[in-house]
Amino acid sequence: MPRIHVCSLQRLHQVVRESGAADLVTVIKASRPVERPAEITPERHLMLNFSDITAPREGEVLAREADVAALIDWFGRWKREKPVVVHCYAGVSRSTASAYIAACLLRPERSEVDWAQDLREASPTATPNIHLVRLADGLLGRGGRMVSAIEAIGRGADCFEGVPFSLDIGRWNGRAD
Repeated sequence: MPRIHVCSLQRLHQVVRESGAADLVTVIKASRPVERPAEITPERHLMLNFSDITAPREGEVLAREADVAALIDWFGRWKREKPVVVHCYAGVSRSTASAYIAACLLRPERSEVDWAQDLREASPTATPNIHLVRLADGLLGRGGRMVSAIEAIGRGADCFEGVPFSLDIGRWNGRAD
């Protein structure tokens, strides 16, 4: 069953190994070195370079619409044969936003509110980067529903690093794809 696993940079290799993932999305500042796990080939690794910010800040890189469009395009081509791992530095904000965006893209018949609630149940620390969600909401034509759903679940519990979790993309209301 297709799953999106979310983790921090520190837990990347462990989560890739344990999940059996063949695909990887890295959402991190380019100044952070990321060693791609041996299980992931270069063509199955999307690397996006931006900071975990929600508004412009001196010396930081704000995500652009083109970054989110690349994420949407990449997930639109994901074959869902094996799990995918999405990670950022802490596994709390950029990666959780990316997983939420992917879920809304891949299962559009499911409401944004349901996906946001699943995200909160899977991770009490998830605090999806609202700037990324806002950009995706516009690109996917969701009329603000993605943003509203994430705002409704609120900020996750404070932490230094999120606990790895996953979202099941192949199941909804007990039905498997």
